[in-house]
Amino acid sequence: MCNGHTDPVKHVSHFNQRMVMHSKNEALMCKVFSSSLGPMAMRWFDGLGAGSVDSFKELTWAFGSCFITCSKVPQPLDSLLSMSMREGETLKTYSDRYWKMFNEINGDFDDVAIRTFKVSLPAEYGFRKPLTGKTAGNVRQLMDRINKYKRVEED
Repeated sequence: MCNGHTDPVKHVSHFNQRMVMHSKNEALMCKVFSSSLGPMAMRWFDGLGAGSVDSFKELTWAFGSCFITCSKVPQPLDSLLSMSMREGETLKTYSDRYWKMFNEINGDFDDVAIRTFKVSLPAEYGFRKPLTGKTAGNVRQLMDRINKYKRVEED
Protein backbone atom coordinates (compact mmCIF):
# COMPACT_ATOMS: atom_id res chain seq x y z
CA MET A 1 0.00 0.00 0.00
CA CYS A 2 1.45 3.35 -1.00
CA ASN A 3 0.94 5.95 1.72
CA GLY A 4 2.43 8.88 -0.18
CA HIS A 5 5.72 8.60 1.70
CA THR A 6 7.10 5.44 0.13
CA ASP A 7 9.38 5.17 -2.89
CA PRO A 8 7.16 5.36 -6.01
CA VAL A 9 9.57 3.33 -8.14
CA LYS A 10 9.59 0.55 -5.57
CA HIS A 11 5.80 0.70 -5.27
CA VAL A 12 5.25 0.41 -9.04
CA SER A 13 7.79 -2.43 -9.20
CA HIS A 14 5.96 -4.38 -6.48
CA PHE A 15 2.62 -3.67 -8.14
CA ASN A 16 3.94 -4.95 -11.48
CA GLN A 17 5.21 -8.12 -9.81
CA ARG A 18 1.80 -8.78 -8.26
CA MET A 19 0.04 -8.09 -11.57
CA VAL A 20 2.47 -9.90 -13.90
CA MET A 21 -0.28 -12.24 -15.17
CA HIS A 22 -2.34 -9.23 -16.28
CA SER A 23 0.44 -6.96 -17.52
CA LYS A 24 -0.86 -6.98 -21.12
CA ASN A 25 -4.28 -5.68 -20.04
CA GLU A 26 -3.63 -1.91 -19.80
CA ALA A 27 -7.17 -1.00 -18.73
CA LEU A 28 -7.15 -3.53 -15.90
CA MET A 29 -3.70 -2.43 -14.73
CA CYS A 30 -4.88 1.20 -14.57
CA LYS A 31 -8.09 0.33 -12.71
CA VAL A 32 -6.46 -2.01 -10.20
CA PHE A 33 -3.55 0.36 -9.51
CA SER A 34 -5.79 2.52 -7.33
CA SER A 35 -6.36 -0.44 -4.99
CA SER A 36 -2.67 -0.28 -4.05
CA LEU A 37 -2.89 3.35 -2.93
CA GLY A 38 -3.34 4.72 0.57
CA PRO A 39 -5.39 7.85 1.39
CA MET A 40 -2.84 10.48 0.29
CA ALA A 41 -1.95 8.75 -2.98
CA MET A 42 -5.63 8.00 -3.56
CA ARG A 43 -6.41 11.75 -3.40
CA TRP A 44 -3.84 12.24 -6.16
CA PHE A 45 -5.39 9.41 -8.18
CA ASP A 46 -8.92 10.78 -7.71
CA GLY A 47 -7.68 14.18 -8.90
CA LEU A 48 -6.62 12.83 -12.29
CA GLY A 49 -8.89 14.23 -14.96
CA ALA A 50 -11.06 11.84 -16.98
CA GLY A 51 -9.12 10.77 -20.07
CA SER A 52 -5.90 12.40 -18.84
CA VAL A 53 -4.04 9.07 -18.90
CA ASP A 54 -3.89 6.90 -22.02
CA SER A 55 -1.78 3.99 -20.76
CA PHE A 56 -0.47 2.29 -17.66
CA LYS A 57 2.97 3.63 -18.54
CA GLU A 58 1.60 7.20 -18.49
CA LEU A 59 -0.18 6.51 -15.19
CA THR A 60 2.98 5.25 -13.50
CA TRP A 61 5.01 8.13 -14.95
CA ALA A 62 2.50 10.65 -13.53
CA PHE A 63 2.50 8.79 -10.20
CA GLY A 64 6.31 8.84 -10.05
CA SER A 65 6.42 12.54 -10.97
CA CYS A 66 3.98 13.43 -8.21
CA PHE A 67 5.75 11.45 -5.50
CA ILE A 68 9.34 11.94 -6.74
CA THR A 69 10.42 13.43 -3.42
CA CYS A 70 9.78 10.05 -1.81
CA SER A 71 12.20 8.28 -4.17
CA LYS A 72 15.07 6.56 -2.45
CA VAL A 73 18.35 7.66 -3.96
CA PRO A 74 20.95 4.88 -4.12
CA GLN A 75 24.02 5.44 -1.99
CA PRO A 76 27.32 6.01 -3.83
CA LEU A 77 30.01 3.33 -3.65
CA ASP A 78 32.30 5.62 -1.64
CA SER A 79 29.83 5.53 1.27
CA LEU A 80 30.73 1.85 1.62
CA LEU A 81 34.44 2.52 1.17
CA SER A 82 34.45 5.06 3.99
CA MET A 83 32.97 2.67 6.57
CA SER A 84 35.05 1.15 9.33
CA MET A 85 34.45 -0.70 12.55
CA ARG A 86 34.14 1.72 15.47
CA GLU A 87 36.01 1.30 18.71
CA GLY A 88 34.02 -0.98 21.01
CA GLU A 89 31.57 -1.93 18.25
CA THR A 90 30.63 -5.60 18.04
CA LEU A 91 31.03 -7.58 14.85
CA LYS A 92 27.25 -8.01 14.75
CA THR A 93 26.55 -4.29 14.97
CA TYR A 94 29.23 -3.43 12.44
CA SER A 95 28.29 -6.11 9.93
CA ASP A 96 24.59 -5.17 10.20
CA ARG A 97 25.50 -1.54 9.48
CA TYR A 98 27.85 -2.55 6.65
CA TRP A 99 25.38 -4.85 4.86
CA LYS A 100 22.58 -2.30 5.22
CA MET A 101 24.77 0.23 3.39
CA PHE A 102 25.87 -2.40 0.84
CA ASN A 103 22.21 -3.11 -0.02
CA GLU A 104 21.57 0.60 -0.62
CA ILE A 105 24.19 0.77 -3.40
CA ASN A 106 23.22 0.08 -7.00
CA GLY A 107 25.55 -2.08 -9.03
CA ASP A 108 27.54 -5.27 -8.81
CA PHE A 109 30.26 -4.52 -6.27
CA ASP A 110 30.57 -7.86 -4.48
CA ASP A 111 34.34 -8.00 -4.94
CA VAL A 112 34.70 -4.45 -3.56
CA ALA A 113 32.40 -5.29 -0.64
CA ILE A 114 34.46 -8.35 0.30
CA ARG A 115 37.75 -6.43 0.22
CA THR A 116 36.50 -3.30 1.98
CA PHE A 117 34.81 -5.25 4.77
CA LYS A 118 38.06 -6.99 5.56
CA VAL A 119 40.16 -3.82 5.38
CA SER A 120 37.71 -1.93 7.58
CA LEU A 121 38.29 -4.24 10.54
CA PRO A 122 40.86 -2.81 12.99
CA ALA A 123 44.23 -4.59 12.98
CA GLU A 124 43.89 -5.32 16.71
CA TYR A 125 40.42 -6.88 16.29
CA GLY A 126 40.60 -10.49 17.53
CA PHE A 127 38.64 -12.07 14.68
CA ARG A 128 40.31 -10.05 11.92
CA LYS A 129 42.83 -12.73 10.98
CA PRO A 130 40.31 -15.62 10.75
CA LEU A 131 37.88 -13.40 8.81
CA THR A 132 40.48 -12.06 6.39
CA GLY A 133 42.87 -15.01 6.13
CA LYS A 134 40.88 -17.17 3.75
CA THR A 135 39.53 -15.53 0.60
CA ALA A 136 35.73 -15.48 0.28
CA GLY A 137 34.58 -16.30 -3.24
CA ASN A 138 31.41 -14.25 -2.94
CA VAL A 139 29.46 -12.05 -0.53
CA ARG A 140 27.36 -14.99 0.68
CA GLN A 141 30.49 -16.90 1.77
CA LEU A 142 31.80 -13.84 3.59
CA MET A 143 28.46 -13.30 5.33
CA ASP A 144 28.36 -16.96 6.40
CA ARG A 145 31.85 -16.64 7.85
CA ILE A 146 30.91 -13.38 9.63
CA ASN A 147 27.79 -15.02 11.08
CA LYS A 148 29.94 -17.83 12.49
CA TYR A 149 32.19 -15.33 14.28
CA LYS A 150 29.24 -13.22 15.42
CA ARG A 151 27.93 -16.25 17.29
CA VAL A 152 31.36 -16.87 18.84
CA GLU A 153 31.58 -13.21 19.88
CA GLU A 154 28.12 -13.35 21.49
CA ASP A 155 29.05 -16.41 23.60
